[in-house]
Amino acid sequence: VSCRLTVDTRGNGIMTSMSPACLSVVDINNDGKSDIIVVNYDANNVGILINVGNGTFRSQTSYSTGTNSNPQGVFVADVNQDNKPDIIVGNHGTDSVGVFLNYGNGTFRPQKTYSTGSGSKPYSVFVTDVNNDNNPDIVVANSGTNNVGVLLNYGNGTFRSQLTYSTGSSSSPYSVFVTDINKDNEPDIIVANYGTNKVGILINAGNGTFLPQNTYSTGSHPFSLSIADLNSDSKPDIIVTNLNDNNVGVFLAR
Repeated sequence: VSCRLTVDTRGNGIMTSMSPACLSVVDINNDGKSDIIVVNYDANNVGILINVGNGTFRSQTSYSTGTNSNPQGVFVADVNQDNKPDIIVGNHGTDSVGVFLNYGNGTFRPQKTYSTGSGSKPYSVFVTDVNNDNNPDIVVANSGTNNVGVLLNYGNGTFRSQLTYSTGSSSSPYSVFVTDINKDNEPDIIVANYGTNKVGILINAGNGTFLPQNTYSTGSHPFSLSIADLNSDSKPDIIVTNLNDNNVGVFLAR
């Protein structure tokens, strides 16, 4: 049986393209129901659809990400340690990461932005503590400048200027994931390098800085990736979509 549920992200019923690019599903207002958070690339906003409890959703409430921001990636995490999930977006058009802090009832403060560098075109964001200070940091794939950026959290939901790590000339990283890939209790960065047909792994040096990437060849134009233990050996494996080859690739951890 195959079915599709479509949720209208337009809200006002006007037939206009918003181009939803990426989503996350999280209980945003602490009512025990999973809500939908979506970045709308053409509309330059992030939309929130609150779950009414029976698998249907209220009309979208939107928050601006800025003129010509073209948000491409989204992640939801509590970045200021108030037990309320906040929204982090990658603004592809304005070379920035945006942070929306949660007031606590599922509404959000206006976006605070952090530069990812001129021409960086951030594509994907991931939020986790990379330097073991118990504060979640931002990791971003900068497709335009061929690097991944790390923005360390001061502890109150504000962030230091970005540190960058090269993913190689013309690599155009599109997707990023952070997990402890080598079992040393330090989170490492895994990135899909669309332009060079490689997956890159940047090992954490232990203080929130990272070693130069090691690369593994993929199919044509790796676009998105995730990490999971696929063969029950307690080791994290890499799954990657290869856009031009119309397939999914799997790297089993040794």
